[in-house]
Amino acid sequence: MHVEGQIRVLALGLIKKDNRVFISQGYDPVKQKTFYRAMGGGVDFGETSIEALEREFQEEIQAKLTNISYLGCLENLFTFNGKQGHELLQVYQCDFVDAKFYELESLVFAEGKRQKTALWVDVALFKSGELLLVPEPFLALL
Repeated sequence: MHVEGQIRVLALGLIKKDNRVFISQGYDPVKQKTFYRAMGGGVDFGETSIEALEREFQEEIQAKLTNISYLGCLENLFTFNGKQGHELLQVYQCDFVDAKFYELESLVFAEGKRQKTALWVDVALFKSGELLLVPEPFLALL
């Protein structure tokens, strides 16, 4: 749950195959801008970031993860929907257990009350700046 004025801790999974990355699409109605972010979500009190990562993928797209390895922590100060945000992102490289996820073009899922889309995107589109990947330091991990 997001509380204004608090730092959120998130666990995000970087899943790559060839030159593509599995990523979630978002939209900021105030900026009228589409952006992309690695899938994952908030770490609940009493759970590790790996447990949160596995739970979020299970809840959102019913996917199990394997080969999970820690890449590092990114700090993200941002404005979304006109509000200031502050996150600490625990980032993990991982793979899907079920190969069917590598065959998908895109996948629509519910995040709370919002409909979101996850899709495979060519890494070159982020590196060229054609598509916006957030937070920006995440680019270095691709």
